[in-house]
Amino acid sequence: MQAWKEYQEKNKDRFLNELLDLLRIPSISSNSANKEDMKRCAAAVKQSLLNAGAATATVYETDGHPVVYAEKIVDASKPTVLVYGHYDVQPPDPLNLWHSGPFEPVIKDGRIYARGSADDKGQFYMHVKALELMTNTNSQPTNIKFLIEGEEEVGSPNLGKFVAAHKDLLKCDVILISDTAMISMENPSMDIGVRGLAYIQVEVTGANRDLHSGVYGGAVANPITILAKMIASCHDENNHITIPGFYNDVVEAGQEERNLMAQAPFDEAEYKKDLGVQELWGEKGFTTNERTGIRPTLELNGIWGGFTGEGAKTVLPSKAFAKISARLVPNQSSDNITEMLLNYFRKIAPASVTVHAENLHGGEAYMTPIDSLAYQAAAKAIETTFGKKPIPVRGGGSIPICSILERELGVKIVFMGFGLDSDNLHSPNEKFDLVNFYKGIETIPYFHQYFAAINKG
Repeated sequence: MQAWKEYQEKNKDRFLNELLDLLRIPSISSNSANKEDMKRCAAAVKQSLLNAGAATATVYETDGHPVVYAEKIVDASKPTVLVYGHYDVQPPDPLNLWHSGPFEPVIKDGRIYARGSADDKGQFYMHVKALELMTNTNSQPTNIKFLIEGEEEVGSPNLGKFVAAHKDLLKCDVILISDTAMISMENPSMDIGVRGLAYIQVEVTGANRDLHSGVYGGAVANPITILAKMIASCHDENNHITIPGFYNDVVEAGQEERNLMAQAPFDEAEYKKDLGVQELWGEKGFTTNERTGIRPTLELNGIWGGFTGEGAKTVLPSKAFAKISARLVPNQSSDNITEMLLNYFRKIAPASVTVHAENLHGGEAYMTPIDSLAYQAAAKAIETTFGKKPIPVRGGGSIPICSILERELGVKIVFMGFGLDSDNLHSPNEKFDLVNFYKGIETIPYFHQYFAAINKG
């Protein structure tokens, strides 16, 4: 609609400045030192929704960080869209690798650099501005509700309870999520699924204190060495995960889906150049896109122990630690895989050390049907603004709450992300291209228009 385009063009600088203000709040959900920042960010999200035209907006306390709910109901007979997003962000470490402050957003080469710019503040804020756009042009075709949480980056431990307790409040016809990526702006795509997650921490203890590595080395087990061997045992020479039973429940992708994935543009040379690697790595027998979409993985996310300061200290450490995560595919249970991982590390530990392994968080894989009315509306919206039909792909990341939202509310989810895989999510120098931000605001109102029209028909 011309009115939408004109309103966005007139207000685009303000839209951006408001997002930059939100990005300045260090809403790190995993760090207790940022508890007040989380509250401040929730309050800012609430106010932004009210400013955009929401009739009501409320900050709900949970056993963890707050949830923000807002709504704009225009007609009870119209379909209702629930927009889900999260205002919490990953820790910015290592800080020395950022070329600007992670919470001091800068615009460089047409990109917003800041923690949370793409994951997920920039993306859910597109929906806030789309609401404003429709409100101020008197053209909102659906009822819209917002559920913006503050614990997605730590596994959404309290959102399930909130959803179960507020089913009537959250009642809707579809859930719309922008927390995923496209192949590129030239080749738009839509995720038809995301992987699940099982995340554990392993602690290996040798002696009851740090020891002199000359006096005791060779006589007492080194926990770092033992832990490294344990981790190395998790993959074979084909990079296949060796933990017994790990693949038992995996639903293998059919040849039809693999053929469809093969049609997605992929430049391996450019991929390697962007990452600064000479060769790619992964499970034998699968392409890169298959490894990051339809296959489960096991990754070491962090490892530490002993002396890591400047200079040398000849110490045989008492303890070593690792954080390990598995990305899961449909039919794999995060609870089952978590227990499998915990038991594996406990079982393979030699008698020279003791192992403490604990669950950190997890969630289930999720698939969305491409023949649903909501998917068709989203695909049509993207085709309208991009001039191309989106390619259906499977995302490699995880959104733990998806399966719980569908189970509790009884509706399907549509992923309509406008980020890019190159946005440095969870890494230093996270960014979100301005063209993607504005294209999302331009596209989202068309989803509401087409979804309302399809449901009316």
